[in-house]
Amino acid sequence: MISTAQILYATSFALILIGLYAVVTQRNLIRIVIGLNVSDVGINLLLVTLGFIDGGTVPIFAPGQTMGLMVDPIPQALVLTSIVIGFGVTALMLTLVMRIYAHHGTIDASRLRGLKW
Repeated sequence: MISTAQILYATSFALILIGLYAVVTQRNLIRIVIGLNVSDVGINLLLVTLGFIDGGTVPIFAPGQTMGLMVDPIPQALVLTSIVIGFGVTALMLTLVMRIYAHHGTIDASRLRGLKW
């Protein structure tokens, strides 16, 4: 029987691979930014899945409560921070793409001579 955690792990790795495939194969800078965002969502899902415990309870301590299986809240806090940072990085990347288009007149990475290595 396939568990929920296995489905979440498979989905997160699939999202990461799809995003990295888009970054490596695409020449359009907007599509590269979208690929990085898809990969970011996959990493966030992986972090939340690492803190998931099947049948776990909310980690709130109350008087008289027994210490059972509790879900780890640290990955959830890290993912919230990662979402905010990812939004800022995406805004910065799109701003750079706009500046590249204004300067070079294209967003095709193969046509940008000054950015090749």
